[in-house]
Amino acid sequence: MKEVIHPTLDLAAEPGTRAEVPIGTVLAEVMNQDCHCLTLDRTALARALDAELGTPGLSALVRERCPFVFAAQPVFVAGTHLRRMAEVIRAVDAVVALPAWHERVLAAAPETARVSLPPGQALPRSVFFGYDFHLDRDQLGLIEVNTNAGGALLNAVLARAQRACCPEMAPLIPTAVHAAAFEAEIVAMFRAEWLHSGQTGPLRTIAIVDEAPAQQYLYAEFLLFGALFERHGLQAVIAAPSELDWRAGRLWHGDTAIDLVYNRLTDFYFEQPASAALRQAWMTQTAAITPHPQAHALYADKRHLAVFSDEAALTALGVPADTRAVLLAHVPHTEVVSAAHAERLWAARRGLFFKPAGGYGSRAAWRGDKLTRRVWDEILAHDGDYVAQAIATPGQRQLAADETQRPMKFDLRAYAYDTQVQWVAARLYQGQTTNFRTEGGGFAPVYSTR
Repeated sequence: MKEVIHPTLDLAAEPGTRAEVPIGTVLAEVMNQDCHCLTLDRTALARALDAELGTPGLSALVRERCPFVFAAQPVFVAGTHLRRMAEVIRAVDAVVALPAWHERVLAAAPETARVSLPPGQALPRSVFFGYDFHLDRDQLGLIEVNTNAGGALLNAVLARAQRACCPEMAPLIPTAVHAAAFEAEIVAMFRAEWLHSGQTGPLRTIAIVDEAPAQQYLYAEFLLFGALFERHGLQAVIAAPSELDWRAGRLWHGDTAIDLVYNRLTDFYFEQPASAALRQAWMTQTAAITPHPQAHALYADKRHLAVFSDEAALTALGVPADTRAVLLAHVPHTEVVSAAHAERLWAARRGLFFKPAGGYGSRAAWRGDKLTRRVWDEILAHDGDYVAQAIATPGQRQLAADETQRPMKFDLRAYAYDTQVQWVAARLYQGQTTNFRTEGGGFAPVYSTR
């Protein structure tokens, strides 16, 4: 994401007047409808991918494994909306910081979210929070919060492969300097996590951990992270959780002692047998793990959205009025699905989106108008484990001048650390949810003006 000052456009000035209208919501919508230029230079993208590892091969892996991960066209977003996204993120963090919130959430959370700390020690803040928004004209809605959001480094590479399709677009194109600064910020973030967890020595080794990592759709990003860490003097390994051992009071990968784990698992609370070593290292605080179970419990359970969209619940927690106002204006009304309200929710289903409270990657999520009775019965069988969220309409991006071609939908993902937005990317898709399976879709750069 790059936000620049752009010349104002005279949209409705009378002759001889100085009336000018700055670029904003209306123009962003017009550009998303009428700008059909390609800004992705695929040759430059291949060079950038291969250069990250120092050897050819990564670009071929991306083409084979995830051919629709990079979109060829940008998404335009008004600067006011980017600032509103940042405001919403700060509001969420303000609620989570409240002692009343910790007491409410952690009382019912799994054991790993309630880890005991030595006196004076803090938990890592957790890297790569992903705040996902839908933006339809001026309606901005926070649809969920993720604590292991993928794609950040892929977007840095994507930024290196943009080209201006016309002189007017040139000021909006992110530069290699912006991408390099983002990558440096990422490394600094991991070092900060190490220090924040109470460690005093230098950070030396990082394990990038996911289940069967070489088979993951975004395996290419794991390779990018490994190369980035190595360039900054950190030894990096990519491993499955079952490949880790906890012995002699340390976490190990073979003969390598692991200082910090970059956790990409969806076993959020280390409950699976394969995560036993990670669980032991976490419960004994003998390795820094980020993101970690407590962060997921405090931020990412989708039942929290029911609180963020409920004025009475926010008031009872002691949330200040200005913070309540931000959340109520930007979090679509959400409620926990219960059998007691089944009839009402079924009748209202066409205006609702149903998601599992601990879901990820849009799995088991349903638009209400696509629900069958069979699926509805399955949702009700998980009483209290689903939420119903008022549908927040996604934005639309028309990719071609041929208006018979269906436009893409898009959402916006803000990557954030310690309440600060690091980068904003769009994801283009068709269907119910983002899927990286649509030709022409995938991560898209966000171009903005103010």
